[in-house]
Amino acid sequence: MSSAVDGTAPPKRPTQAVILAGGRGTRLLPLTESRPKPMIEFHGRPFLEYLIEQVRDQGFNRVLLLLGYLPEVIREYFGDGSRFGVAIEYVVTDVDDETGARMRAAIDYIDPIFLFLYCDNYVPFSFAAMWSAWQRENALALVTVYANEDNYTKSNLIVGADGRILVYDKARRRPGLKGVDVGYMLAKKEILDLIPAGNVSFEATVYPQLVANGNLRAFVTKHRYYSVGDHARLPITERFLRRQPTVLLDRDGVLNERMPRGEYVRSWAEWTWRPGALDALRLLTDQGFRLIVITNQAGIARKVMSEADLRDIHAHLRSDVAAAGGRIDQIYYCPHGWDEGCECRKPAPGMLYAAQRDFQLDLTRCLYIGDDERDMEAAKAASCPFVYVTSRTSLLDIAKSLLEKAANE
Repeated sequence: MSSAVDGTAPPKRPTQAVILAGGRGTRLLPLTESRPKPMIEFHGRPFLEYLIEQVRDQGFNRVLLLLGYLPEVIREYFGDGSRFGVAIEYVVTDVDDETGARMRAAIDYIDPIFLFLYCDNYVPFSFAAMWSAWQRENALALVTVYANEDNYTKSNLIVGADGRILVYDKARRRPGLKGVDVGYMLAKKEILDLIPAGNVSFEATVYPQLVANGNLRAFVTKHRYYSVGDHARLPITERFLRRQPTVLLDRDGVLNERMPRGEYVRSWAEWTWRPGALDALRLLTDQGFRLIVITNQAGIARKVMSEADLRDIHAHLRSDVAAAGGRIDQIYYCPHGWDEGCECRKPAPGMLYAAQRDFQLDLTRCLYIGDDERDMEAAKAASCPFVYVTSRTSLLDIAKSLLEKAANE
């Protein structure tokens, strides 16, 4: 890795995103008869606009679009990019060109390090976290991989324990595949030298060479990705891009007074609302926020309470919130003990990902409010913004600040 120690300057953070957007989109016919698939609209905006907005917000100020099918539709809409806060360049090749041919034609326009995206996948991510991983891995390419533990799609690769991609199978036929390449790849320009002559697939020809040399690393995410790849995906992508504002809430210490360490609220008789909490939930509900509670409840594993006791407490909680004019949309809880090694007990982010899947959330846009370091660590692991409730800052204070910010956006 380059560093001051070996006398070389560390690489500069890239500012260019390269987006492949040239295919015919035949799986989306008849929607793509008169427009490329990234121009399919959701809530009045084309899918590609959401991608460009995302990379802009992550610090990329230049976008290179590689076009083929109906390029004028995209160029007329986006122009030079100034309307969207970026500078956009275009390389247009034949409509029947494969991805490798498009990338090879664009070599002179591509920066030494660049972010590579497919035009039909949207993956919520933190570029700061990705850049840190890139600098640690010291590989030619770091590609975002959806873990696919829920079999959301067909896998096409295998990731080793050290983060190297051991197998890449574009045809998705090899047994044992687990995880799928979804683009969002940080790469050095020199990988383009691996593209062979002819009208070839970039992924099918370059990725296996990188795998063979140990130069393709995985940036693994459990956050679902959303796409315009086929008709079946459009309804969930529509719900995802609706972006209903959502707040995730810890329970004990945020909604109610926390019991002493090692003790638990075992019944509703032991519940005490924190001052202002019900007002905060009402205000957020009134402004259209979805409210989701995420709580560790190891008292169940320790047998000081039962899951039936917890359900009764939560039924009363919901009733009080409703009586105050608010609404709790869902409550996720971990019943496991401190040392069981589950994926749901905070600081693990499992419950956040469960909420993400159930409600088609973009966790990078969902504020998580907690009172404990474990809450903060779970939020960080899921790339979720976080804020603490403290003795000086109540949930009501945070809610008012959040609503004021939303009103000014």
